[in-house]
Amino acid sequence: MRTIAVALVLAIALGAGEVRADTVQDTGDLGAVLLPAGAACGALVASDGKGLGQLTKAFGTAMAVVYVLKVATDRTRPDGGHRSFPSGHAASAFTGAAFLQTRYGWKFGAPAYLLAGYVGYSRVESKHHHASDVVAGAAIGIAANLVFTRPREHVSVTLDAGRAHAAAFVTVVW
Repeated sequence: MRTIAVALVLAIALGAGEVRADTVQDTGDLGAVLLPAGAACGALVASDGKGLGQLTKAFGTAMAVVYVLKVATDRTRPDGGHRSFPSGHAASAFTGAAFLQTRYGWKFGAPAYLLAGYVGYSRVESKHHHASDVVAGAAIGIAANLVFTRPREHVSVTLDAGRAHAAAFVTVVW
């Protein structure tokens, strides 16, 4: 949560005053790195090695899909550059956000998705991507988490009752 708060403060501070296209682009670039890195740091702080492994698989898969599609489609960017589709920045940001939401819940996911949305906005605003590039990148990042990431379960309680017995089992997952 601290990492997300720091990212939001940096994005707001860097975007304060007169918002220029390069500032929007720079804060979007920052968010594309901070979201997956912050998610990884959060998993490390929470001693969630299993979650870190899931994030690694989701991120690696999302980036592999993005770069295969970039070469296969070679769509022209709004600024005239090459390989616009899909947005790698959006895929990166939404991979981090989707991981946080899926693994740790909406308490972490909601602010992460807001920042990921800003990253997507920054790519369109700075004329590096079409909106459809950003939507595709976001979908790839989210889909990778649907495949690899599972919610973290801290405690589960199981009750077992029969004719001649009753028992409760508590399982703690770290």
